[in-house]
Amino acid sequence: MKHSFVCGNPALDFASTFGSRLGVPVEMFPSPESLDSWFRESGIVDGDTKFQPADLEQAIVVRDAIYSLVHARIAGDAFDGDALSIVNDAARTPPIVLQLTRDGRVTEATPAQALSAVARHAIEVLGGSDAPLLKECARHECTRVYIDRSRGKRREWCAMDPCGNMMKAAAYRARKREEKLPAAGK
Repeated sequence: MKHSFVCGNPALDFASTFGSRLGVPVEMFPSPESLDSWFRESGIVDGDTKFQPADLEQAIVVRDAIYSLVHARIAGDAFDGDALSIVNDAARTPPIVLQLTRDGRVTEATPAQALSAVARHAIEVLGGSDAPLLKECARHECTRVYIDRSRGKRREWCAMDPCGNMMKAAAYRARKREEKLPAAGK
């Protein structure tokens, strides 16, 4: 599996496919094939959606609009009108149609239907009961947003691997450094 799905909602995982918006940017969709792979691995579709370069450009526009809306929701800011239009327009495409075959269920979609599914997930999370549970990962280099369903709502990072492990290791090293410093005034 090339992609990770730790955010609790496919739209949040989709918005997280542009790694490290705060540091060195890492585009996780360098090609239409990588986008096909994400949709297949996410479980939204079973086979390749056969994205083309123009579809990839549209997917990135939808992804960035979802990212904008999620961060506005977390900050308590008004939604950007353009981002709202992009997500709502993508969601208006007819949904993916499930098919039953002799071998079981098959989920195939056009690129527009796949993007529609992600946009619908974004609308559900941003306009539903999970919206107050949205948090951004506490590791500064990570920009993933996740749904905090933990007991006590005290989860700090998107996932234990790698963010939680990195945060815990950094805290441990900081404690060890403090222990080595001579006490002031002695």
